[in-house]
Amino acid sequence: MDKIIQEVQKQYMKEDVPSFKVGDIVKVEYLIKEGQNERVQPFIGQVIQFTGHGVSKTFAVRRIVQGEGVERTFPLHSPRVLNVTVERGPKRKPRRAKLFYLRERAGRSAQL
Repeated sequence: MDKIIQEVQKQYMKEDVPSFKVGDIVKVEYLIKEGQNERVQPFIGQVIQFTGHGVSKTFAVRRIVQGEGVERTFPLHSPRVLNVTVERGPKRKPRRAKLFYLRERAGRSAQL
């Protein structure tokens, strides 16, 4: 049964998955549909977590907008996620897999 599920999931997985890790500053280009129109919306921020595996693998990106923290979770293998590019790596290597402690910080200390 598990082998059948894996075969079906392989059809929906992307061939060229971008290589990035927790702590990287990334630019996610996401396809937004507004009525009849479609447009690409970039979301630039720091990757704070990866969850799941296979087709259901997701990553969360956090950025500060007008002094308020904004987080967004993207499915890695979604056809709506057009491109993920690494803007720059972290200044220091993170020692955690999930960077939730950045939520309580403000200003320059909110980035690695």
